Amino acid sequence: MRRIVASIAPLEQHVEAVQETPGLYRPLCCPHCGVKVVWQHGFYYRKADRRTQGEASLNPVPIRRYCCSVCRHTCSRLPLCIAPRRWYDWAVQQGVLIQLLNGFSRRECARGAAPSRHTVARWWHWLQGRTAHFEFHLRARDPELGRVAGFAAFWAKAFESHGLPGAMVILDHEMIVP
Repeated sequence: MRRIVASIAPLEQHVEAVQETPGLYRPLCCPHCGVKVVWQHGFYYRKADRRTQGEASLNPVPIRRYCCSVCRHTCSRLPLCIAPRRWYDWAVQQGVLIQLLNGFSRRECARGAAPSRHTVARWWHWLQGRTAHFEFHLRARDPELGRVAGFAAFWAKAFESHGLPGAMVILDHEMIVP
């Protein structure tokens, strides 16, 4: 099941789409058993709006849930602006990963309003640990990525070409992300 809805990028568009076009979020089939009958099963809420305190917040952001009519498992799909299983959005993660690729330390990346150095380290280990799988699928979809060699050069080109959100949408077709 594709977990990321790539056509909905800004958070404001997601909040509007949840109410006006809910069919965009309906999965084609149950990710657990494959049955094609899933029913709307309410909402859960996430604090996905990370704006500064001076701006109006959209939190809590509703996420549609669906229930399988056979196995009774629930599932949901997220817009591009909300990273699955992550507190921070893709843009923050990409910024931190770019800094690490450019030689900054974890402590330097964590200064200011960025995530803690433990979170930075977790993201870095996540990227390093899955790079072989990620490279395989991204290189298969984008021939330009096949022309670069090395970990740092590959990710610099991938971020330049697709950005972290775009790369995760491509990978969402092949595997569970993040």
